[in-house]
Amino acid sequence: MEPTAEQRAALGMICDTFLPGDGLSLPAATELGAVDTIFRILGRNPREADKKQLAMLLGLWDSRLTGLLTGNGPRKFSTLSPEQREKALLRLGDSGLAPVRAIFQALKQAALLSYNVTPGPTGVNPLWKQIGYPAPTGPLPSAPRPALTPTRYTENTTLTCDVVVVGSGAGGGAAAAVLAESGLDVVVLERGNYYDDQDFGAGELDALTKLYAPGPAGSAEGQITLVAGTCLGGGTVVNWSTSLPTPDHVRQEWAELGAPQFAEDEFGDALKVVGERIGVTGDRSPLSARDSVLERGAKALGWDVDPLPRNVSDACDAGIECGRCGYGCRLGAKQSATKTWLADAEAHGARLVVDANVRKIEIKNGRAESVAALTSEGVEITVRARAVVVAAGAVQTPALLHRSGLRNKNIGKHLRLHPAAAVFGVFDEEIRPWEGALQARISRQHADLDGKGYGVIYETGPVHPGLATGFMSWRGAQSYRTTMLDFARTNSVGIITRDRDPGVVETDRSGEPIVKYRLSDYDAAHLHTGIVGAASILEAAGARRIFSGHQAGISYEPGVRGSREEFDAACESAGYGPGQCAMGALHIMGSARMGGSPDVSAVNPDGATWDVANIVVADGSCFPTAPGVNPMVTIEAIGYMNAKRLAAQLS
Repeated sequence: MEPTAEQRAALGMICDTFLPGDGLSLPAATELGAVDTIFRILGRNPREADKKQLAMLLGLWDSRLTGLLTGNGPRKFSTLSPEQREKALLRLGDSGLAPVRAIFQALKQAALLSYNVTPGPTGVNPLWKQIGYPAPTGPLPSAPRPALTPTRYTENTTLTCDVVVVGSGAGGGAAAAVLAESGLDVVVLERGNYYDDQDFGAGELDALTKLYAPGPAGSAEGQITLVAGTCLGGGTVVNWSTSLPTPDHVRQEWAELGAPQFAEDEFGDALKVVGERIGVTGDRSPLSARDSVLERGAKALGWDVDPLPRNVSDACDAGIECGRCGYGCRLGAKQSATKTWLADAEAHGARLVVDANVRKIEIKNGRAESVAALTSEGVEITVRARAVVVAAGAVQTPALLHRSGLRNKNIGKHLRLHPAAAVFGVFDEEIRPWEGALQARISRQHADLDGKGYGVIYETGPVHPGLATGFMSWRGAQSYRTTMLDFARTNSVGIITRDRDPGVVETDRSGEPIVKYRLSDYDAAHLHTGIVGAASILEAAGARRIFSGHQAGISYEPGVRGSREEFDAACESAGYGPGQCAMGALHIMGSARMGGSPDVSAVNPDGATWDVANIVVADGSCFPTAPGVNPMVTIEAIGYMNAKRLAAQLS
């Protein structure tokens, strides 16, 4: 979006209130260039309604009306002192109205994220120097040339094939390989672009604007931030390499919902094939300082803790480089879809197309005949095919099905997000949480809190200055600055909730997806158990200060100030509604689920839509319920299995 001078000035005042600098080594947000970063990130959002809402908010920000709404009387924001501006923002964050809290959270997230990832005029953010965080390294000089040869069309084009695969991530990549290896002519369409080893290493901002989805950035209610990959290889390029199989009790649950193969050898064999092809191993998960906190804390409590299997080759250093891998692996060690399935597909003749945003599946007489895509420059791509595999992810897949006229009532429903939160602990020793194996340990101590397999798991992950802001609160510039200056000695324990109760994906008038999700009281109770459990782990591991992501700013210092019991009560009182506790969704699933009838599912046991038999879904949308573990292996196994069934039909 191209802001007006008035809008730019309003956002500058907001950002400088969140991040005024310290008058010494840390500049104010506007001095650093954070405002430009925000407009750069938000400008990628394809949903015009979001841009208009932001423009309206910024246009009204420095008005007397906004002064009344922020508790300052009929006074413009620009006339307030820095202290008054800070209090005005905090009143928004503490509001009893969820929509007001959502506005605060959106502004907070934009300001903090942009400040922490902006290199600034010198190319090195002064905050990075203060906390010892390294500047972007750039690519390795020894990085090989990209192995794949995708096409980017610059003129209107029509292609013909047997199967067109929409999306190239975990599900789409596996499906493309299976279909191409079976002798079918395959075209893969990817909305993003192709990046490989020599493209990685430019830092958080570069990765966020190249490798991650431009929107939607969060649920409509402001409950949860959404994170998904958008590039050739999808989320497998940026995820944390954790490679857990689908739990047996979940497989049985899915089978009972009408897809019996989940409990049979067919799916079990698919899991084995996936594990072998992507190099899943338990031998490359050494302890980092970050994961050692989780392990020693859990063991001190007498809780279970286990190594995590990962899909990496022996080129992985499981150290400094590995910690950057969420922004692309410079070493080429992560066995992403680009390194495995897509390489297999291309070797068997599949055509890979990037910068192809599929807008519609053309259907005639109850059969899909072609798909229509647009490039970022407006070039039209038409692909005629005998069958369409949709693997665009659990946000974009239902949106595409809706835009294409499918009407099954379950399309977009049953969305699961594995709501994730974090509790942070500050230690005396340096942790450098951005380093070490992406994820190397897991505790399942509270994975079954209800006797039905619903609960939480505990994991860590590499925490970078930008990524961290999605799980932190803001109680004022000074306290936030202190928190960030402790960053190198800070460790987080993540809580991943197996959510029982679903959300929904809808589409707006332009066909863009809208995610609606509110954490139920049932799932919130489990998340709360996880919040307190994570604090227990950190305390047992020796943290001297512990704080949650609640906007209320809840913390304690073991043996000095407060107690875990008081922390427990304060977190419960602060709540888990929209804007009350920072949450992220890194696992987006279930919005076109498989099942035994059109009354309870969007697709049949073959993955084919009930509406149109030659449209097959092959991604995380297919999940009947949440799996409760990192879903990559499960998604790839579903893509493999559904593609095997489709190949048999087409042959």
